[in-house]
This record gives sequence, C-alpha cells and structure tokens, in this order.
Amino acid sequence: MRTPLRVATAGTLALVTALAGGTAARATPPGPGVTAKLIAQKTVGGTDYTVREITVPPGQATGWHYHDGVVYGYVKQGTLTHYHSDCAVDGVYTQGTVVREPGGPSDIHLGRNLGDTPLVLEVLYVLPHGSPFSEDVPNPGCPFQ
Repeated sequence: MRTPLRVATAGTLALVTALAGGTAARATPPGPGVTAKLIAQKTVGGTDYTVREITVPPGQATGWHYHDGVVYGYVKQGTLTHYHSDCAVDGVYTQGTVVREPGGPSDIHLGRNLGDTPLVLEVLYVLPHGSPFSEDVPNPGCPFQ
C-alpha cells in the first residue's frame, strides 16, 4: 500500500538525484588494500581509547572522512601526505613523526600514500563511547580520491 508520505519521499529523492547530475553523492571508502588491525581498546567513563595499526599500500588513500574525537597517528613506516577539504596539502609526515587530527565535521581530511613503500600508521583514537573510528564523507570536490 502506498501512502502519500512514501510517494512524496520517493519523488523528493528522485528530484534531488536528478538535480545532482543523476547520481547521489557517495562517501569515499578507503582505497584497495587499506587495512586496519586492532591493537588495544579500553573505555574509561564515556570515552573509548583505541589503538589500531593502519596500512595504506603505495598509491592508495584512506578515503575522505572525519572523526568524532581527537586522533593521533604515529608514522611507523613510509610517508603520509595529509589533505584538508580545500584540496591543499596540510602536512607531509615521514617515518617517526606524529600527526594530530582535532576531530569533528569541520575537519574533513584524506591521507594518501604517494610513496613506493607501504605506509604504516599506529593510530590512537580518543572518541566518545560507541563512536565509529571514522565518518566517511563524499569527496569535497578535489581532483583526487
């Protein structure tokens, strides 16, 4: 049975899709071969503290995203090229350096491995309890993923 609300919702979605050029904006997932391994996890009060090892193969990226809390990354191997949503590089982090991401939807970013060796990051997430590690978002209009 079709209700007027269901028909109106479907019509609105079709109109928005058509106005957007025929395709809905999609989140950008991590590139092929990007992996994450859980190292440690602890909840204290309302905060989850999690350590993960993230590996990004040469030529791949993390996908556009943000975090609901602060994230610290230590570059264990390789080089991280870090971009903000204005498409500009906001940092290049080599082995032995630390990157801090403040979190929140105003901190949309992407990490890329432009080198020829795997990028390995040790990442500490400090997130509100139950939050996902990251929130995927569509490419903000940059000529790369």
